Amino acid sequence: MTLTGSLPTGGLAAVEAEIRRACREARRERTSVNLVAVSKTFEADAIQPVIDAGQRLFGENRVQEARGKWPALIAAQPGIELHLIGPLQSNKAKEAVALFDAIHSVDRPSLCDALAKEITAQQKRPQLFVQINTGEEPQKAGIAPGEADDFLARCRDHWGLGISGLMCIPPVDEAPAPHFALTAKIAARNGLTQLSMGMSADFAVAIQFGATHVRVGSAIFGHR
Repeated sequence: MTLTGSLPTGGLAAVEAEIRRACREARRERTSVNLVAVSKTFEADAIQPVIDAGQRLFGENRVQEARGKWPALIAAQPGIELHLIGPLQSNKAKEAVALFDAIHSVDRPSLCDALAKEITAQQKRPQLFVQINTGEEPQKAGIAPGEADDFLARCRDHWGLGISGLMCIPPVDEAPAPHFALTAKIAARNGLTQLSMGMSADFAVAIQFGATHVRVGSAIFGHR
């Protein structure tokens, strides 16, 4: 999808202002929150103005889509950091480890097997987040909260994966705050400092609960 007009840069400025406001209210430093600009479904000519405005951290949902547009953008603008925020198939682990600086959707043993193999083979260590299905929704990926501690221990002890933090996507029909609080609690008791929480509609709330990465798409790029 291609956008016209000034929405991307105007949206980016508005999101930045809201992040700063939320950080002030939470008595946090602005540097403690990473803005992941979610560019899924948008083409390079819609992304370029956001890069030109100074944004360097972007999120994509699919390996194949990212592979088609990001290598050229990264080559033209060093310093870009690319995060995979959508589900990852185990057979795409090789490409994901090669392309992405972080993977936010670690959620099952077969994927851990594949990631461990590729991290060793490629000698590249993307930042890894375990996705927690805080609402225990059957249609949604992620580890159930009650299984999170055991899964995180297996990531470390069985697969040798360095997990940096947790990610969650609250149910759309529920208040997000309890889900953010639960994710933060699981992270704290497992010694994890990174929290990928909050999207366009609720990132300010997520910041109040300790989010270190907020994933914002439509508020920057417009609706798809």
